[in-house]
Amino acid sequence: MNMNMMKSVFYVVLLLVSSSGLRAQAFIYPGEDLTYRVSYAGITLGTIRAVTEPYTTLNGKRTAKVKVLINSNPSIPFVALHSTYLSWMDSTAMFSHLFNASTQVEGNQWEFDKYEFDYTNMKVLMETSRNKQVTNRKEVSISKYCNDGSSLLYTARTLIDAKKTITLPTVVMGNLVSTVINFRGTKESTDIDAVDYPVKTTYFDGVANWTGIYGLSGKFEGWFSDDAARVPVKAKMKVYVGSVTIELQSWKRGSWQPPKAG
Repeated sequence: MNMNMMKSVFYVVLLLVSSSGLRAQAFIYPGEDLTYRVSYAGITLGTIRAVTEPYTTLNGKRTAKVKVLINSNPSIPFVALHSTYLSWMDSTAMFSHLFNASTQVEGNQWEFDKYEFDYTNMKVLMETSRNKQVTNRKEVSISKYCNDGSSLLYTARTLIDAKKTITLPTVVMGNLVSTVINFRGTKESTDIDAVDYPVKTTYFDGVANWTGIYGLSGKFEGWFSDDAARVPVKAKMKVYVGSVTIELQSWKRGSWQPPKAG
């Protein structure tokens, strides 16, 4: 598995671990720190860490800021992926205002992506740069408010009990696409290695309407904690060689603990 495949897998993982928002404030918990193990055929590919930072102001608007840190397993040869994603989403968690990404691509070289959402003029500016030189820049018209991959973490949590299918305009890898999520409201117990009991969760599934390289499939499944926090607990997606599992490994969220099923 080379770095391009690893990068694509991790980005789809962001869609899974994460989607517009009723009572969003209840799920924005400054200081929340969630770490996930990403595995393929039992092999640890790396980790994803999602940190909710304090509220901030962006262009005069109160926004919630999320940082996502992605790192590949250093024991896997010939693959080294290190990325940091920053998302400034609306305080309602219904849509994104700004998204920045930095990814190590070759040695000490880094690639930077910026998505700036202009809802006054209903367009999004997408810009990619390397070594402080802009390599790609485009503006895309939009008809609705949009999410980025990181802001989906909160919008999905707010809608987990919606019991309906919702299509969310999403900007992914420099493209305006859509993420369809079936919020079924189904309650299930889910096992994770981090606790010695089954976790009480709510199940959902969906399709990311785009296809990545190496045959990445848009279908996914996810389980959020069935409690007030609605913490993402587990997710699965398919690539052409099998299934990738994303599982909650550690957490900091006040006194929160995964709720026990039964």
